Formats: sequence, structure tokens, C-alpha cells
Amino acid sequence: MTNYDVAIIGGGIGGLMAAYQIMQNRPQSKVVILEKGYELEKRHCPAGKDKACLHCKICSITSGYAGAGAFSDGKFNLGTTYGGNIGSELGEDMAMEYITRVDKILEGFTPDYPPLYRSSEELKLKCLQHNLRLLDMNVRHLGTDRNLRTMGALIAHLKAAGTEMRTGAECLDIDEKDGAYELSLSPAEKIRTKCLVIATGRSGADFVKKTCQKFGVEMGANSVDIGVRVEMKDIIWREFSSQIYEPKILYRTKTFEDRTRMFCFNQGGLVSAENNHGVITANGHSFADADKKTENCNFAILSSIHFEGDFNKPTEYAENIARNMNFAAEGNIMVQRFGDLIRGRRTNAHRLQGGTVRPTMKAFPGDLSIVMPYRALTNIIETIYALDAVAPGTANDDTLLYGCENKYYSLCPKHNGDFEIADNMYLIGDGSGITRGLSQSGAMGLYVADRITGR
Repeated sequence: MTNYDVAIIGGGIGGLMAAYQIMQNRPQSKVVILEKGYELEKRHCPAGKDKACLHCKICSITSGYAGAGAFSDGKFNLGTTYGGNIGSELGEDMAMEYITRVDKILEGFTPDYPPLYRSSEELKLKCLQHNLRLLDMNVRHLGTDRNLRTMGALIAHLKAAGTEMRTGAECLDIDEKDGAYELSLSPAEKIRTKCLVIATGRSGADFVKKTCQKFGVEMGANSVDIGVRVEMKDIIWREFSSQIYEPKILYRTKTFEDRTRMFCFNQGGLVSAENNHGVITANGHSFADADKKTENCNFAILSSIHFEGDFNKPTEYAENIARNMNFAAEGNIMVQRFGDLIRGRRTNAHRLQGGTVRPTMKAFPGDLSIVMPYRALTNIIETIYALDAVAPGTANDDTLLYGCENKYYSLCPKHNGDFEIADNMYLIGDGSGITRGLSQSGAMGLYVADRITGR
């Protein structure tokens, strides 16, 4: 049985940054990263633009080295305004210190590091005049292509520094024995480690839950976001995207006074699919290379649901909605024209092909209302009309809605203040329920690495 000083479960940016900082602080450490997916260069989605999701056993979009963020838009939000609780956990000053460190580290691995997109007072005022709140934050956009190169360079550095990086190494169980953790891996193998970092991301929610239950870690309920991916002609949002990279906008609906948010904006982007344990959900990305851009833009509109009382399975609730949507879409993502949704009719192939917006992924034409909860769908429709006031054309009949796009933040395991949930066991990244996004997950990895090494 091989022994390690630190074992990291998950090769996303949180796990990579933790390994990077441990090796910087203590180069003699024996560190292993355990990743159930593939190496970065071997990650490939066979579906592509013109095929539906093929339900691979291991989804290369969500699993593998560089994590789910590998094929994201590569947006690094340099702050805490866009969600997550790392600012309240560490304090804003310390959180920003670590987010800035992530930015500097990535700059060192990126020869063509992009400039910052800064906020616009003019656009913030325009939104406020229509009961919308444009969030203020500087954003650095790597793009999917440049992000892959940056992550590849970081991974190569870790290998050269002596970090053991394993693929196809899914952790099935954790036991505590003689002051160390014994990890059972697939295929049949066991390793021991003095210190354990769990960085599985949102897709590892079930594993985190099982681990917390086994070690008696108290978990608090969180919210879930249920929504759609919206696609339209890029020119409609050009006033915003030409000044700020990501227009992230909050709205409080008039019907229910619920909070919705527009986020993950992709200028010239593509709509994509994600496979999370057999549940297919929508997402989007774009490239830095101008030759790879499309004539469309896309973004998410999500309606937040907060559960009260004794109900403590918000993730299962949201997954069931997405699973039923897949069932109604014959195992795929469903797409509907906004005009058809408003008129109470399903979108068919003829109306989809005759529209002015050409879909950038193959999805099943249908009717979102047969699955989407009434309250969430009402919130989404109202938000689209509100956004139309600042970007006329958003509520066009041919605007496409892909369902579902869900975000799960249901697990909030209790920790000791340094993200330690048990003796020498740390939980970091989006799977912790604390961070949201690449820069915050990376910052959490750096922070925990400093704690592990006594810095």
C-alpha cells in the first residue's frame, strides 16, 4: 500500500491549485491527485455540435483533469460579488488576496494572458432604471481554447514538480486507521495518506454527502437554481458585451418576488450539454479565437429555490426535474422558441428551422412547460421581458430556451474555519457549497494548501 503526505480527490482547479501551493511551500511532499476522468488531452465529447449526448460512462465535459471548468468559457471573476460565500468565510480582504494570487499564478502559465474587462457605470444605470441590478466586478476572459492551454501548462508543471497525477482513480470509500486515511480506489487498490483534500466539484455531491455522513459531519441545507440556457443573435447584447465581458444581472420578479439571475454570458458562443450522473443539463461556452465564434450569444437565466422546514434534498429535487426533461426530450436537452412558449404550443422541427436564430447544438424541439415548475417558468418568462427593456430583442419569438440548466449548492458541510471537516480532512471548491466559479475554487485550494503546510 502506497503512502502519501497529501491525497487530493479531484483534478479541477481547486485540486490543482492546492497541489501547486503545497509543492511550492514544501517541495519534498509526496502528493497525489486522484481523478476518475481522463487526462486533459484525452478529454473529448463525442457528441459535438450535431449529435445529442451519448451518455458516456465518464463524461469528458464534467470529469477529468482541469475539471468541469476545462471546457467552460474560461471566465475568471476577480472578486466575490458574483456568488459564493468565500468572502464571508475568509473576510473580503483575505478572499481577494487569494483570488489575486490565483490570477497571478495563471498569468505565469499563459503567454497571451488577456486584459481585464471592467465594469460600466453607464450600463449599471441603464439596468437600475428598469429594476435590474448589474453586478460590478472585473472579469478576465481566457476563452475555452486559451483556458485549455493554461490548464495544460499548469498540469505539466505539477508533474515536473513531482506531483503524482492519476487518472481512472475513482475514490469509492474512505476509512480512518491509525491516524491516517485509507482510500479504496477503483480498480481494486488502496492507498494511505496523512492529509486528505476533497475537491470533487458539484458533480461529486453524492460522494461528499456520503463522506460527511460517515464521519459525522453536520450538513446544512442550501438552495438550488433551476432555469434555462437562452440563445439569440449576438448583436442583441452587443452594447453590453462590447463594454463588459459578462453582464451578470439580478432581478426580483413581480409575480412572486423571487430572485432570478442572468449569468454565464457567452459572446459568439455555443450551447453545450453536461452529463451529471446520467442527467443531461445545458451549459454554454465561447472561444477566444475569433475564427471559432458564432453569430449567437447565450446565457443562463436561473430561478433560485430556497427550501424551508424538514425538506433536505434540494439536489435530488432539481435532478428529478432535469431527469424528467431528459425523458420528455428522448434522452436529450429540450429546446423551445420563446414565441412558442408564450403561445402555449410546443416547438417543432419546422418552426425551429424557420427561425432567425440557428441553434448551436442539436436539441429536441418540445415544450418546456410540461416539465418545468410553474413558479420557475413564470419567473424565467418575466425575467426575459425585463431584460428586453435593456437589450431590445431578448424577448423575440425566435429566442431559444434550452432546458434544463440547473445549479446545485445543496451541501454546506460544517467546518472548523479553515475548511477542515474532520482531522486533516479538507473540503474545497464548488462541492463545498462555499465557492462559485474558477477563481474562488482556486483561491480555496491555495488557502487550504497554506494551512496544511503551516503557512
